Amino acid sequence: MTSLSDFTATTLGGEEQPLSAYADQVVLVVNTASKCGFTPQYAGLEELHRTYGERGLTVLGFPCNQFAHQEPGDEEAIGAFCERNYGVTFPMFAKVDVNGPDAHPLYRWLREQQGGLLGDRIKWNFTKFLIGRDGQVIDRYAPATKPAKLSGDIERALDGRA
Repeated sequence: MTSLSDFTATTLGGEEQPLSAYADQVVLVVNTASKCGFTPQYAGLEELHRTYGERGLTVLGFPCNQFAHQEPGDEEAIGAFCERNYGVTFPMFAKVDVNGPDAHPLYRWLREQQGGLLGDRIKWNFTKFLIGRDGQVIDRYAPATKPAKLSGDIERALDGRA
């Protein structure tokens, strides 16, 4: 069975990162953008990362420019924006496609595991996927779902009750 640990992704710094580095953790995967109406969610995502990090939660940000070109910057600009404006300390990765023929393999798998309103397509920036310690998708959340609303589900996953 495929799990989060079967994938790799390129960090903002250009290094290949096996996602097996997050094995046995609860992971929140989010496609992000710097010029989106939902961009302020970076603050809430960072709050989740800081609040639950010691218990085993990691937020993983995947910038995407597929929705109204709302992530036009390069990896250096994305990293600087996230740190300067939102104090982001959670891992951020290089820009990826989340839909279409060039979608990152992780996102193809996430979409297969948990469809949304548009079938398996990602609707917009800040679509979130909660992944359990076993590397399997627990749930998918709409872009408008504020990070704070995920606290209960995250706590259940951290406690092994999801």
